[in-house]
Amino acid sequence: MSTVAVLGASDNPERISYQAVSRLLEHGHAVFPVSPKGGVVLGQSVLPNLAAIPEPVDTVTLYVGPQHQAALLDDIVALHPRRVIFNPGTENPQAYALLGQNGIAVEEACTLVLLSTRQF
Repeated sequence: MSTVAVLGASDNPERISYQAVSRLLEHGHAVFPVSPKGGVVLGQSVLPNLAAIPEPVDTVTLYVGPQHQAALLDDIVALHPRRVIFNPGTENPQAYALLGQNGIAVEEACTLVLLSTRQF
């Protein structure tokens, strides 16, 4: 399985990012929840930023709206994941261009749907 950063993770079970952490763990992925708020999600310590992840990351699944992404894009590029999934509500064509220029694949999709249809 792959290593996944959940950017914009929440400890609120009602939030889709929480559900994504849960489903990713159920599917056997190594999951790193990331949020400056910190805390714990399903037994996983929430890291303050992407730079705190101690190993290479295959996928960043994004739960941060486009209005808050500018400050995160340099960190994503520095992390250099294979791909970034822009979940519904996070779409950002300007970010797609920057990531593509840095060799990072972009996917507009819902992580929960990808997992449930075995396309993750």
